[in-house]
This record gives sequence, structure tokens and C-alpha cells, in this order.
Amino acid sequence: MTLTATNGDDSSRKNTVLAVVLSLSGVVLLAFAAFFVWDKLFRNKVANPVRFQSPQRFTSFDSSIPLNQVQDRKMEDETRHSNELNVTLFDFNTIAFSTDNFANLAKLGEGGFGPVYKGELDGGQTVAVKRLSKFSTQGLDEFKNEVMLIARLQHVNLVRLLGCCIHGEERMLVYEYMENKSLDNFIFDKARSAQLNWSKRFNIILGIARGLLYLHQDSRFKIIHRDLKAGNILLDGDMNPKISDFGVARIFGDDTDSHTRKVVGTYGYMSPEYAMDGVFSVKSDVFSFGVLVLELVSGRKNRGMYSSGEQTSLLSHAWRLWREGNALALLDEVVAAAAGGGGGYSRSEVLRCVQVGLLCVQERPEDRPHMAAVFMMLGNLSAVVPQPRHPGFCSDRGGGGGGGGGSTDGEWSSTCTVNDVTVTIVEGR
Repeated sequence: MTLTATNGDDSSRKNTVLAVVLSLSGVVLLAFAAFFVWDKLFRNKVANPVRFQSPQRFTSFDSSIPLNQVQDRKMEDETRHSNELNVTLFDFNTIAFSTDNFANLAKLGEGGFGPVYKGELDGGQTVAVKRLSKFSTQGLDEFKNEVMLIARLQHVNLVRLLGCCIHGEERMLVYEYMENKSLDNFIFDKARSAQLNWSKRFNIILGIARGLLYLHQDSRFKIIHRDLKAGNILLDGDMNPKISDFGVARIFGDDTDSHTRKVVGTYGYMSPEYAMDGVFSVKSDVFSFGVLVLELVSGRKNRGMYSSGEQTSLLSHAWRLWREGNALALLDEVVAAAAGGGGGYSRSEVLRCVQVGLLCVQERPEDRPHMAAVFMMLGNLSAVVPQPRHPGFCSDRGGGGGGGGGSTDGEWSSTCTVNDVTVTIVEGR
């Protein structure tokens, strides 16, 4: 009897131990499974591709390029095509945490899209976050327009889009961070403008020209920016320029120009045909580039379209100096003063930039050069630079310096081809 009782106790104890072991094993397995599921969901939440339709649909000018709504990540796989656009989607909490919950101290500035914040992601990468304001003059179409365009563009002189955030009514764009912010913070500030000697200014001019040439000619699409200005040129730590803000950009088809009833952009940079008649083309961007060139040379902002009272517009001022043979007087006094302290500048480069800038802002779009010719004239000392005609928004319609006339589109093909790069730099009278 004693032996039987002992065996019964041992059997009961073993069953109890086995039950406990099995229960603990089940709990551990369940915990591992739960952790695996949580980890997968968390990773997908932080960064997951957003999918847009094929760009083949976005070649019409009826409206801003109409991206379809972002597809739900839970949609069936058969609705996802191989040619869809993949853009990293950041979780809202990740962006909020990186910007210290959009603190004022993290705010870099504010534009038509909304405020821009400096953020730091978990890996230590510094980013710039553009947050669509509820009161923004730009809307969802511009947001989608910018995502679609800039995600497909890769160039050293274009700002790089890292991803976006779509959370309820929130819309945000995440970019690489530019240490020196925008160009207008330097050239229109007397204290900071001293940091931009002539060599850096000329490099910025060439960089912008290179980026614009890529948009107009060398990218997969022909793209017109439509809002090229100093505030949309960002500078990295080495003062290299990057074109930004593609919210109102357009993909251009085979037509040479197009019309719009909604004129967007910034007065002072708009071409006459666009500001007055809503007609835009690659030559509209060329006009804006010309204004930028003259602003970089002079350190002066083109504040309006026409001169008024005692205030002379930058274009009128530059044109008058050019006709008087005194174009070098347009140079920013900060740069000129630095030359006396060893910060020299190239006289021929300055004069060439003034002349090319005036060519770009000529009143008639057909008189303006294409960006390929512009880049060649700026970068090649042996390229012929024609005499400019009067600028747009300028009442003084006198002839160009040196008595030369303007140039038509036909002349560009004969005097500024790739194979014919003989250059003459006209140095005013």
C-alpha cells in the first residue's frame, strides 16, 4: 500500500510539472509571436511606400498635374502596378518627435505651403519638414504635385525629397536639410552677403543654370518650375545651390507654350507674357533665372514689375547701366569692397553675367535664349554672347550697349550651337 501511494504521488507531481512547463512554453511562444507582429507593424508604420499612379497620365495642362489619391496600403496586390511611384511614408509620431512636437525653436521659416521645421530622425539624420498649413494658399493638389515630381528627379542641384507624411488632415514633406537655408537670406542681407564672395556667387549662378537645364532638357520629363526665385534656392553647407518647391511646377508636352487662368508665382520674377496673359513656357523660367542672376550680381532685390516714382526696378537699373557702358557698377558693393581686401573678382565674369542676365529678361520670349545656350555662355569663355534687347517691364526701350541689336530664336540656333562656341564678351562702352 505504501509503495502504491508513493507511485501515485510521483505521477501526480509529474503531471503538475508537465502542465506548468507546457503553460509556460505556450506563454513564451505567444509572447514571441506578439512581439514579432508588433515589430513588423511598427517598422511598417515608420516607413512604408506610398503608391501613385503611373506618370503617363500627367502630361496634360488642364490643371496642376492631377495625382490620384494615395492608395490605401491594404489594397489588393493586383491594383499595384510595377510602374508605380514609391515614396517613403513617415509616421506622424516619428515626424512630431523629430521636431520636438513642431516647436517654435525648430521652425526654420514659413512659405506659401506652410511652416518648415528642422527635425532629427532616430538615426541622427537631420531633415527639413514642410507642414501644409490649414490656411495654406497651396492645397492637396500642390502637395501631390510636388511629391510626384521631385521623387522622380535626381540631380545635384535639386533638393532631395526623403519622403512624406499623410495622417488624417496632415500633409508633410520631408527633405534633406540644407544648412544655409535659402539664398535670399544671404544676398539681401548686408551682414550675411559678405559671406558670398564673387567666386561663390558665380558658382551659385552656374549651379542654378545646371539644375534648370536638367528640368527643361535632361530629365525624363520637360518640367517648368514656374516659381523660381531666391527664396526657392536652398544652399548646402558648401553654398552649393539646390532648386526647391515644385508645388506649382508643370510637366510640359510637345507644345512650346501653354495658357492658364490661374497665374501663380512671385511678382518680380514672372515674365511679362505669364503675368499679363497667363502664357508660360520654358522661356518663363529663363526670365526668372535672369532676374536671379542680376540679383546675385547686384545684391539687390527686384521688388516689382515696373519702376514707380523714384524707385527704379532692378531690370530698369541694370538696363540703364548696360546702355551707358557702365555695367560693372551693378556689382554688389560688398563684393567690390572685398576685392580691395584680397577677395578679388573676375571683371569678365561679372560683365558676362550681367549680359546673360539681360538676355534672359528680354521682353519677348522668342528673344530669350534656351537654358542650354545660357549654360554654355556662362561656362564657356569662348562662347558668343549677343547684345540684349530691352527687358520686360522696362519703359526705356533704347538699343543695347555697343549699338548691337537683340537676337531672335533663329539667331540662337546659328550663334550658340554646341559646335559653334566662339565667344565674345562685350564690356559696355
